Order: sequence, then C-alpha cells, then structure tokens
Amino acid sequence: MRCVIQRVTQASVLSDGEEVGRIGSGLMILIGVRVSDTHDDVKYMAERVPVLRIFEDEAGKMNRSILDVGGEILAVSQFTLYADTRGQRRPGFTQAARPEQANALYEELIEAWRAQGIHVETGRFRTEMQVSLTNDGPTTILMDSEKTI
Repeated sequence: MRCVIQRVTQASVLSDGEEVGRIGSGLMILIGVRVSDTHDDVKYMAERVPVLRIFEDEAGKMNRSILDVGGEILAVSQFTLYADTRGQRRPGFTQAARPEQANALYEELIEAWRAQGIHVETGRFRTEMQVSLTNDGPTTILMDSEKTI
C-alpha cells in the first residue's frame, strides 16, 4: 500500500461536479493499493500515518502528529500510484489492485483511522475527481507499506 501524504491547510474533492469531501487543517492522502496488499498493509498504514510527526510544535520543529493537533484527513483512492513507466510511454497498472480488492482495503483503512478518533472525509471510489488543496510547508511524504522507499 502506498500513500502520498500532504500536510494541508485545507483540501476538497469534487466528483461529477459535486463536493464529496472537504477538510480544514490536516492531511490530504492519496492511497494506492497493490495487488499483493493484505490486512497487514492496512494495519501498517493505520498505525503509522496517525503518529507521523509532520506538524510543527511551538519551536517550529516537525514534532506533532495529526492526533496531537486534532487535524482531519481527506483520503482519496489513487490506483495510478502504482503506474509502471519503465521503458514505455503509456503507464502500465498491473501492480494496482483490482477495484473490488482495492476498495475493500481502502475502506478498511478509513475505518481504522476513524476508530482512532480522526475525522476522515473521502473521495468517491472509481469516479473522476478533482482535488484541490493548499499544501502547507510544502510538506509531502511518500509512505509505502513495503518500506522500500
């Protein structure tokens, strides 16, 4: 499972011209699910993302987590995070999970964050979406449950 985590002052997502998710200060997270992902990958992200210290403390150091600051999450499913662009001009997506598997693991992750008391808004799975955000910092972190990057 791969997450692109952006610290934001605000973020929103539209689907078919309708706003389906909006947050204030917090994290905008694009979530990609790989064909080999399991509940262990969900557990890794569910535990690691909320304690990631990328919010500033009084001294201006990244020393606080989303739990510490009471921030929100806007989570958007993003199969293109597993695009393979090696040696070709058109990306391949064979490493991205099929929609049924991806949606089940994506929803499991959302529920795990909500169970920790985090307010989570979402996009709309398998639709064209337009995401708007104000990246704060800018701060962007790539996290992968394979821990290879």
